[in-house]
Amino acid sequence: MTEPPPSRPAPAARTHPDYTVIPLEDAEGPFFEPREKAFPDAPAELWAEADRRDPGAVRDGGWLLRFRCFALRPADGPVILVDAGIGAAASPARAWAPVPGRLPESLAAAGISPGDVDTVVLTHLHTDHIGWSLGEDGAPFFPNARYVVQRADIEWVVPATLDWLRPGLGAQLSLVEGDVDLRPGVRLLHTPGHTPGHQCVLVDDQFLVTGDLLVHMLQLIDPTQSYGHEVDPGAARASRTGLLEKLGRVTLATSHLGTPFTTVPLE
Repeated sequence: MTEPPPSRPAPAARTHPDYTVIPLEDAEGPFFEPREKAFPDAPAELWAEADRRDPGAVRDGGWLLRFRCFALRPADGPVILVDAGIGAAASPARAWAPVPGRLPESLAAAGISPGDVDTVVLTHLHTDHIGWSLGEDGAPFFPNARYVVQRADIEWVVPATLDWLRPGLGAQLSLVEGDVDLRPGVRLLHTPGHTPGHQCVLVDDQFLVTGDLLVHMLQLIDPTQSYGHEVDPGAARASRTGLLEKLGRVTLATSHLGTPFTTVPLE
């Protein structure tokens, strides 16, 4: 078990008329394999440009991975949480990620209690995005929330992960299919490839909470670059390139880049 890093100032939120988008840091740590193995087709000049644009993702020549969730807080009413981080010490991500995460502390610093959250959108069911779905007692960490997942990911995910997740959530697990309007100004976009049921969250047509639609600056400079842990690299590439082209100028709220917000197209 890795001790969580010391507390630091929270990244600034971004506010628009309907929602404030709040980045919530859960952890950071080195990626579990050489970054060149994760992106085997990336040439040296692309790595150099990515490192220039996102120096916070580099440590000792390797990939320093952030684990980040986002809260969508309306002017009034309950909060939407996008993703649930790596979780507590016994969470499924413990095999490779730096548990325990600090999402509870990040929520508290933002003035959000678990009971304030009425919806948790899980962009996909990789273990570093679901960990705080359940508390250490196995009960839902967000007791008043429905947990929204694409049905395709439930049908795909490895049994061990589903066996950990599903019993605790019970009736709070809400399955959707395809693009769905979650609330006025918040739309779920099915973006398969990283996993079959991967989904992004579009907020006020101005923010895209990406999940793992992209995981590194390489994929913003060149969206055709495949990541070695995509279930279907061709579908992931099509989702990434198609959505970024369709949206045009938009601010991305990213899970794993060095900083939480990046505006595209890149200047």
